[in-house]
Parts: sequence; structure tokens; C-alpha cells
Amino acid sequence: MKTNIVKNTLAIILGGGAGTRLFPLTANRSKPAVSIAGKYRLVDIPISNCMNSDVLRMFVVTQFNSASLNTHIKNTYQFSLFSKAFVDILAAEQTPDNNTWFQGTADAVRQCLHHLQEHSFEYVLILSGDQLYQMDFRLMLDNHIAKNADISIATIPVDEKDAPEFGIMKVNEKGIISSFIEKPKANILKDWISNTGKKMQEKRKHYLASMGIYIFNKKLLFELLEKEMKDATDFGKEIIPNSVNKYTVASYQYEGYWTDIGNIYSFYEANLALTEEVPDFNLFDTENTIYTRPRMLPPSKINGTTLEKTMVADGCIVQAKNISHSVIGIRTRIGEMSEINDSYIMGADEYETLLEIQELEKNGKIALGIGKRCKIFKAIIDKNCRIGNDVIIKGGTHLANTEHELYTIKDGIIVVKKGAVIPNNTIIE
Repeated sequence: MKTNIVKNTLAIILGGGAGTRLFPLTANRSKPAVSIAGKYRLVDIPISNCMNSDVLRMFVVTQFNSASLNTHIKNTYQFSLFSKAFVDILAAEQTPDNNTWFQGTADAVRQCLHHLQEHSFEYVLILSGDQLYQMDFRLMLDNHIAKNADISIATIPVDEKDAPEFGIMKVNEKGIISSFIEKPKANILKDWISNTGKKMQEKRKHYLASMGIYIFNKKLLFELLEKEMKDATDFGKEIIPNSVNKYTVASYQYEGYWTDIGNIYSFYEANLALTEEVPDFNLFDTENTIYTRPRMLPPSKINGTTLEKTMVADGCIVQAKNISHSVIGIRTRIGEMSEINDSYIMGADEYETLLEIQELEKNGKIALGIGKRCKIFKAIIDKNCRIGNDVIIKGGTHLANTEHELYTIKDGIIVVKKGAVIPNNTIIE
């Protein structure tokens, strides 16, 4: 990798739409601001990938519920005064020339082009703010330059079962994309088989799916968005399909771990997968550090608890009976004899002192955290919840999708809403 290629690259991280499929986690925060792995935010993933790849100029484009995301980025990503590095928020804005909100991924970038013009660059790296992966973008940039590409798309091999959920591409022997189809039907998949390599073919992954990660040459991006396709609103549905046969569009095949955090079930699965003995997504990789807001929290304190396949973040006070296959977020308090299984407890934004907890209990109120003798299974407990004593929360496939003032049930997973107060002896099962 030539240093000037990285220095000539700007990254745009798309914050996504209203995040309705991740509701209620997105009720009062944008998708990139949702907590993951007990201490990070989703936006930390693409930003960290950029930093680890020496792509140090980043814009995060947001529209919905961006206040907490703004605060997180402001408090986290502060670079040297002598560096040109930055992570800036570009929120949807009405201007004299435009009075509409973002209509899609391409339209979001189009409306931000005037901010990009203030910088010197040759390549634009476009990323999603709601994916979990670790990628060296320097390799993708190298591939882009080597193939003399106008556009590059990061692709990942998928099997026949998953292919209909993605934009699927065919590539020629030079790694150039020759055709593209959005979410093909199963009966035509045989026409979209690509040479994904021996290793992937042995896993029956014969199809190349778009990861929603793009590199554009600056001049072409401006030409497409401002003139040639000025009415197009989406990259995957309009810009990319209409560019494949007109420009040199290269595939950069990625074979590592990648998942799209598109709904509650995928979010739940991605978090619990981190508890495996050797997880596919490696938080302990010193070459691919995941950065986040530094917090001066004490070590977690655990007393009388059996832990199995569990991650516990900083600043927790745990007196539970047992916790298995779960993620416990920052500042979580769990009372005596409680049992947590197959769950993600996001934690809290602040502590309550022992005196405050005693005063709350004296007045019949519930302290932050999880009380005594609770049983929580297959659930997501959002930030700052107050769960009383002897509460039972048991998710499962037998439960119908439900919307309640205090919780939501989706795909058998019970999601207790941020700041909810669950009274003593409540049963949700």
C-alpha cells in the first residue's frame, strides 16, 4: 500500500434510516449508537476498521435520533491537534437548495457532497454503520488501484440459502463485475454462480454477495450523483446496477467474519456469539483494536456467581447465582440468587450509591439493575432498566410478537425497553 493512497481517501459511514427493524433499541437512538458487546457502540466498528487501516478522515451521516451518537463521537474520537484526522457528524439538513431529508443511501451522500469538497481526496470509501466485521481497507484500496477500477464493491461468498437476501454479482476472470442482480429468486440462482475459490466452494458458497461497502473514484462519484443519476436514491438498487456495464466495477472478495445487524434477532445472535470460546469476531485481536469511549470505571466485582460462556464489562457488581451464554454490559448490578441465561444485559449510564439504593427500597421503589431471585432467559435488557425482585422474563419461540409499554417481543426474544421499570414478581413468559 502506498501511503498517499490512504491519505487521499475519505470515508463516509452511513447511519441508516429510522431503524424500525431494530425497534425498540432505536426508539431514542440511531442504529449506529446501539450498544454492542457490553461496552461499544455499533459505529465503533466501521470507525475502528478505518483507524486500523490508516483511513483517518471520516464522516458519519445521520438523520434519525442522532443526539446520543453525536455525544459518543464527540467524547471518543479526539485526535492530535497536529493531525488531519477527524470523525465528523453530517446530519440531515435543509438548505436553500434542498428542503428534503435523505431519501436513501445515495441521496444521503449526494446531499453531503458540498461538505466533502472542502477536503483534498481521490477516493471515497462508503461504509454502513450497522455491520460487524474486521477488514483492512488498505487491501481493498490496493485491489481497486491494481484493477484500475472506477468503483469497487466488497463482496462475500454466500450459500444458496442466503443468496436471495443480498445483491448478487458475477465476476469475470479478472475480478471485474460483469452483472448484478438485487435479491434474486431461488429458481434463477444457478445462473449466478461465481468462481469463489476452492475454500469457499468446499463450503458450498458459490455466490458473491455485496457487503454494502464501496470505493468510488472522486470524479465519478460526483458525476453520478450530481448529473448522470441525479434522481437515484440508493446505491445497491440503482447506482451499482446501472454502473456495472458502463464502468469498471471491481469485486474485492472478503472471506472473514461479517454480519449485518439488520434486526433484533441478528443483533441478539451477534452479541451472544461473542461469548463462544473462539468467537468468529475477535475482540482480542491486537492488530484490529475496537476503539470506544474511554471510561474510568472500576473492575467488575463478582461474588458467589457461577459464570459460563459469559462476557462481563467494566464496573459491574454481580451477586447472581449463575450466568451463562450472556453478555453483561457496563455498570450492571445483579442481585443475589438471580439467574441469567442466553441474554444481553446492556447495563447502565450511571451508578446509584448504596445509600440511594437503600432509600429506594425503603420507599418501595426499584434500584437500577436487576434485583434478587430473578430469572432472565433469551432476553435483551436495554440500558438503565430497573428490574425488581423475583421477576421472571423468559423468551422463546412459543411467544408471539408483542408490543407492550415496557417491552417488545420479536422472534421469541424479549426486549425490555430503555429505562423501563419492571415491578417485583412480574412474570413475562
